[in-house]
Amino acid sequence: MIITTGFVGREKALIELFITSFTDSEGPDEGALIGGLVLDLFAKTESKDICVFGAEDDGNVIGGVIFSRLVYPRDPHIVFLLSPMAVAPEYQRQGLGKALVLYGLEALSCDGIEIVFTYGNPSYYRQIGFKPINEDQARAPLPLTMPHGWLGQSLTEEQMPSLQGPSLCVPALNRKDVW
Repeated sequence: MIITTGFVGREKALIELFITSFTDSEGPDEGALIGGLVLDLFAKTESKDICVFGAEDDGNVIGGVIFSRLVYPRDPHIVFLLSPMAVAPEYQRQGLGKALVLYGLEALSCDGIEIVFTYGNPSYYRQIGFKPINEDQARAPLPLTMPHGWLGQSLTEEQMPSLQGPSLCVPALNRKDVW
C-alpha cells in the first residue's frame, strides 16, 4: 500500500470509492449524497483550501480522506475539517483508515494547521485522538443534526482552545444535508 497526496488524475477513482463505501455502510442514498459531495469538493474548492490523501494497493484506490479549510473570521487559529473519509469495504477493519487519517494529520501539522475538526462517529474518531467538543467551544458552520459527533483535535502542543465566533466552511460543505 502507498499513500498519495492530492486528487488530480484520481478524481473518478476517489469518487467511486466514496460512493461504494457509503453505499455499503449507509445505503444507496447516502452513497449518492457523499459521492456528490466529493465531486463538489474537488470542483469547487480552491487548492489552498483542500488536502486529499489516498491509499492505493496495486494501483487501485482503496482509501481516501479529505480535509478542507474551516475559517473562524474572528479567531486567528488555522483550522481544517476532516470530512469525508472512506475505505473500500474489503479493506475495512484493518487499520487503513486510522493510518490514512494519522498520515493526513501529520502532514497538516507540518503545514502549520493548528486544529482539525470532524463530524462523525465519536467511538471511531476518539481512537485517533479526536475529543468531543461543544458549540460553545467551537461553532459548526451549520446546525448539527448529531451534536455528539462534533469532535476536535489540536495539532499543536496546546490544548484545544475555544474558538471565537461563527465558522465558515468551503462552499461544497455549506449544505444542510451533510450536517
